[in-house]
Amino acid sequence: MEIYTYIGNVLVSVNPYQQLPIYGPEFIARYWDHTFYELKPHVYALANVAYQSLRDQDQDQCILITGESGAGKTEASKLVMTYVAAVCGEGERVNSVKEQLLQSNPVLEAFGNAKTIRNNNSSRFGKYMDVEFDFKGSPLGGIITNYLLEKSRVVKHFEGERNFHIFYQLLAGADPQLLKALKLERDTNGYAYLNPGASRVDGVDDTANFKALQSAMTVIGFSKEEIRQVLEVVALVLKLGNVELADEFQANGAPASGIRDGRGIQEIGEMVGLNSVELERALCSRTMETAKEKVVTALNVVQAQYARDALAKNVYSRLFNWLVNRINESIEVGTGEKRKVMGVLDIYGFEILEDNSFEQFVINYCNEKLQQVFIEITLKEEQEEYKREGIPWVKVDYFDNGIICNLIEHNQQGILALLDEECLRPGVVSDSTFLAKLNQVFSKHGHYESKVTQNAQHQYDHSMGLNCFRICHYAGKVTYNVNSFIDKNNDLLFRDLSQAMWKAQHPLLRSLFPEGDPKQASLKRPPTAGVQFKGSVAILMKNLYSKKPNYIRCIKPNEHQQRGEFSSELVAIQARYLGLLENVRVRRAGYAYRQAYRSFLERYRLLSQSTWPRWDGGDREGVEKVLGELSVSSEELAFGKTKIFIRSPKTLFYLEDQRRLRIQQLATLIQKVYRGWRCRIHYQLMRKSQILISSWFRGHMQKKRYGKMKASALLIQAFARGWKARKNYRKYFRSGAALTLSNFIYKNIARKFLLGLKNDLPSTNVLDKRWPAAPYKYFNTANHELQKLFYQWKCKKFRDQLSPKQVEVLREKLCASELFKGKKASYPQSVPIPFHGDYIGLQGNPKLQKLKCREEGPVLVAEAVMKVNRGNGKTSSRILLLTKGHVIIADTKNSQAKAVIALNGVAGVSVTSFKDGLFSLHLSEISSVGSKGDFLLVSEHVIELLTKMYQAVLDATQRQLPVTVTEEFSVRFKESSLAVKVIQGPGGGGNGKLSCKKKGSRCLEVTVQ
Repeated sequence: MEIYTYIGNVLVSVNPYQQLPIYGPEFIARYWDHTFYELKPHVYALANVAYQSLRDQDQDQCILITGESGAGKTEASKLVMTYVAAVCGEGERVNSVKEQLLQSNPVLEAFGNAKTIRNNNSSRFGKYMDVEFDFKGSPLGGIITNYLLEKSRVVKHFEGERNFHIFYQLLAGADPQLLKALKLERDTNGYAYLNPGASRVDGVDDTANFKALQSAMTVIGFSKEEIRQVLEVVALVLKLGNVELADEFQANGAPASGIRDGRGIQEIGEMVGLNSVELERALCSRTMETAKEKVVTALNVVQAQYARDALAKNVYSRLFNWLVNRINESIEVGTGEKRKVMGVLDIYGFEILEDNSFEQFVINYCNEKLQQVFIEITLKEEQEEYKREGIPWVKVDYFDNGIICNLIEHNQQGILALLDEECLRPGVVSDSTFLAKLNQVFSKHGHYESKVTQNAQHQYDHSMGLNCFRICHYAGKVTYNVNSFIDKNNDLLFRDLSQAMWKAQHPLLRSLFPEGDPKQASLKRPPTAGVQFKGSVAILMKNLYSKKPNYIRCIKPNEHQQRGEFSSELVAIQARYLGLLENVRVRRAGYAYRQAYRSFLERYRLLSQSTWPRWDGGDREGVEKVLGELSVSSEELAFGKTKIFIRSPKTLFYLEDQRRLRIQQLATLIQKVYRGWRCRIHYQLMRKSQILISSWFRGHMQKKRYGKMKASALLIQAFARGWKARKNYRKYFRSGAALTLSNFIYKNIARKFLLGLKNDLPSTNVLDKRWPAAPYKYFNTANHELQKLFYQWKCKKFRDQLSPKQVEVLREKLCASELFKGKKASYPQSVPIPFHGDYIGLQGNPKLQKLKCREEGPVLVAEAVMKVNRGNGKTSSRILLLTKGHVIIADTKNSQAKAVIALNGVAGVSVTSFKDGLFSLHLSEISSVGSKGDFLLVSEHVIELLTKMYQAVLDATQRQLPVTVTEEFSVRFKESSLAVKVIQGPGGGGNGKLSCKKKGSRCLEVTVQ
């Protein structure tokens, strides 16, 4: 079965609605080794052309995949990504990047795709992925941009359709423990937001897909806690649909609403840490706030249901945006590297449904803009280029949809602009007033119709409703129902609901609603959905125009998703509105390849002896020389004013083949010259080395011969002198002379050693431990004892010179050394710094001086410290005073004592081994403040503070204060305990700054930056 064909460099793909054996590693390898037209048309061939152009010609690429919903766009984008991942480089880092890029698809499909009437895996959002490569063509990472998730599907979808895949995957694939934790039941019929009877899709295994989703999120870099939080938010959306609202009445008889069964609200509150009363109040009432006052209004049942559905849609939409941003954090590339970019656009197809609303309107607007890109680049720009270059050309007519795009997006008179104007207009605003304004402005527009315009032209169309208007799109006429246009464009969420979500103890849910923070509250109206989408489309168009486009035009063969069924009429309609017929006519009459003379000459000048290796003439003359020597037919060429045009791709392939062969020849030549140069250099080095070695060897042999002769002569002389001395000694020999001589010699040597030591004594500095070595081994013991005596004398002399205050300072430094040397990283920095004690100017603050008792003597340490809140990890400033009997912690603002701790109530101290000042003051339960729990403090002089505290406790209680150096310790907190875990940040903890983050209710993680 053939499902691919080409129109020039445009790939046309027909959805076969079945798996075909034309994909996989074997086909990837086959298309990697061949050019575009050498093998049968295939999506791999187009992906190969785009990748090789990016890698070899340094051109940024984009692949535009367009077509109706159900035409196979999503599958085509996955095949493109699979091919690019398979042919680019290898390596541990490269493989990791490729795996993350590929695994982003299952995550986005689970949360952004759904079964529709036309497609079992329809993308309900637009996705544009920029894959970034280095100069070698290896992927570095990427960034994903999403467009307009169809969040209305969360609360409403047509019969026979499903909600987003993730809801069914979660209920089918989660294990019983997870379902119990999420407070969910496996039966999909028990949820109002899921259509009964459409929970299963033929050929789709939700259980396997859920496991694949979890695996993909892990590969991308999601932690287990993040995955758990994402699933909890999904469960929250499901349970919101089951919250039933009932009619109630206020005291004055005005209608109000309330929760029919509070169990669902209570379960939601328990799961996300939210007060169920506050959530019920936010769902059933609305606070209107002005600059001067607040007015609380009760909502009736219809309004409360709208608020509930708006909350569900916003939670899911913001979760989806968070997922995209989280994936981008994992796959994004640093700003320092130069990179090339390949963009892949997989966006929702053109939609014509029985009831078309705001979502279909903006989807079809986006498709109009993409069609405009295709027209301008493929049809309009190409024909205008022939005229600019002076190439003979017969114009091919085509439909330019610029008038339709202008009808929708004009800044003052466009439909989106009028919709925004109506949303912002004071007074009574409704969908009917919006339609009336459209009828007034576009009454004579050729591509706009409504019941009013038809009546004015005396036309009768029973298919046109009173609340509808019709636009003649490039793909056909589409009738839109204006009901809910105003609400969907406003996309408002009551401030009460945002604030309620922000108060949740769930980290992810809380982060999705930053505007709920009262500190960031703003009365400014947010931009409308239409304005945001129009801006996103404008950025997308700018991005596409900056890259070389490659087109995949997807066609749906039938409306029933049946394999083997081909509707000629349906396919003809798609081919017509996709502009494929005009594209065929332009390609048949035009040229397949064109390039500026300079670029062409730079690439192919090596094929001619006249232009290689240097060409001093003009660019066009050089191109003519190259093509003339290659004997290329003149019918295949056209010389424009600035560019060369080549008609047939075969000619271009011929040039590339010749260039490839020539590069091989030049590479061989370069290798030959290089190898010859290396051999000559090697020979010259060997020759020099041989001469040097020979000269050194001859010199060495002569020196060795001379040494032997000299040793022999000395030996003969020694024997002769010895014989003569012995002969004379026998003449003068006396009894005991040897002992006398030896004693005399030993005394002389000892006297000489001691006198020499006297003149060579080291300095009297106690830090100077130098000592001269003994000249003979038998003096080693005496020399060692003399060294000890001299050092003890120096120390005594140094101590006698010290004042009592200096002695006390040294004792404190000695105590600090015993406590922290080799244990805490900040200790070496504290050694040369004197202990001051007063770091806050205690003498100038009478309030602080009154905090201590007169009998306790002076304050040992007065310092500003930071107290860490054990409940949320935040810090607050305090003043700490250490006396001989107490530890006093006071407020920095009013200098009032917050806690007075007797030293006998201090049970111990825990401190980390890093360069930070964090320490925990453990208190015994018998102390006056022991019931409140331990203190977690941060000091900039932690070495001095703990040393003096150790000595003060020792003096006051005659016991040693336990000082524990550890990264994990427990802090008592009222009736429970809090585990504190200290870790080093990416910077290695060099500056000692701290960042505290609460992990659950019983763990505090402190990061040393």
